[in-house]
Amino acid sequence: MVPIPKIAPGNEFGPLLIKRGERVFVLTGAGVSAESGVPTFRDAGGLWEQHRVEDVATPEGFERAPELVWRFYSERRKKAATVQPNAAHLALARLGEQIGDDLFLCTQNVDALHERAGSRGVWHMHGRLLSTRCSECSRAPFDDESAYEKAPRCDCGALLRPDVVWFGEMPYGLSRIYQALEETDLFVTVGSSGAVYPAAGFVSHLRHLGRARCIYVGLEKPENAHAFDECRLGKAGDLVPSLFELANR
Repeated sequence: MVPIPKIAPGNEFGPLLIKRGERVFVLTGAGVSAESGVPTFRDAGGLWEQHRVEDVATPEGFERAPELVWRFYSERRKKAATVQPNAAHLALARLGEQIGDDLFLCTQNVDALHERAGSRGVWHMHGRLLSTRCSECSRAPFDDESAYEKAPRCDCGALLRPDVVWFGEMPYGLSRIYQALEETDLFVTVGSSGAVYPAAGFVSHLRHLGRARCIYVGLEKPENAHAFDECRLGKAGDLVPSLFELANR
C-alpha cells in the first residue's frame, strides 16, 4: 500500500540529503517559468486565454491556419526575450555543477531559462520554443529566434513549424527519460500540475519500481499528489535553493 503523503508548507521540511553516487531526476513544469513571468495556458489574461488550444497547439490547428499559429509562437518568442531565470533555475544549475551526470534535468517547459541559468544537458521533452523544424522532411531542427508574420517554408517547399510538441503528439525522447527513471534514487517534481501525461505518470512509474524517494515542490497540491512521499508547498524560487544537501562528497 502506498503511504499517505505528507502535504505541508515547504518550510516545515528539512533538506533532501543526496549521498555520493545517488541519481537525482528533476522534472520541472510551468510553475517554475511562471515565477519568471512566462505565461502558462492556465493564466487568466495570458496568451493562451486569447486562443483555443485546438487552434494554436495541435497539428490540426497548424494545418488549418499556419499563420495564426506562427503569430502566436512569435509572440511567445518575443516574450521569452524579456524574462530572466529565477532562483529555482539558478539553484538547479548549481546542483548540476555539484553532482554532474548524477542529475537528470527534464523539463516540460519549452523556454530556455534552465540553459540561461547555466544548466547543461537539459532534456526538453516538449521541445524548444527557440527552435524550428520542417513539418514534412527529415531536416534537423535548428535554432531560431525569429518572429514570423507569415508561415515560413523549408527548402523542400513544406511549411516550417515551431519545434514544440503539441497536444496529441508524442514527447521527445521518452525511452531516454524512462531509462533515467529506472536509475533514479531521488525524484523531484517542481512546479508541474500533475495533469499533463505522460509526465504526470513518471512518479507512479517510480512507485511501481519501489526504489526512489518522490518529492513534489510547488504552489499548490498537484493532481497526482497521492503518488509522492512529500508535497512541499510554496514558491519554487523560495524552496529550491535550500532543497538539497550533499553528503559524503
